[in-house]
Amino acid sequence: QVQLVESGGGLVQAGGSLRLSCAASGRTFSSYVLGWFRQAPGKEREFVARVSWSGGITRYADSVRGRFTISRDNAKKTVYLQMNSLKPEDTAVYYCAADENLGVVAAEYHYWGQGTQVTVSS
Repeated sequence: QVQLVESGGGLVQAGGSLRLSCAASGRTFSSYVLGWFRQAPGKEREFVARVSWSGGITRYADSVRGRFTISRDNAKKTVYLQMNSLKPEDTAVYYCAADENLGVVAAEYHYWGQGTQVTVSS
């Protein structure tokens, strides 16, 4: 089992950058695929990015590809989401998620953090 805690959210102007972090507890961090999802008011939770167990394989939603970068540090039990060139439509609560299997759908992930708010002003 793994517990996840996100940090790094905040208010930023369009075109700016933020770096989200997600710290995990548990002994088998490297056994989990880590993903980032987001949920805007009135919308369903959507996939943003995921990184494989060793960090060698990543996948991104079309809406963030080229602007966001996901990475992980297994020694620190932390996954990151570097967000550049932010747009107002990136405004959402961002969630870190973990599962033993690769997935791009929220229902495929068993473990979730509490979320961190990202607000991008125009």
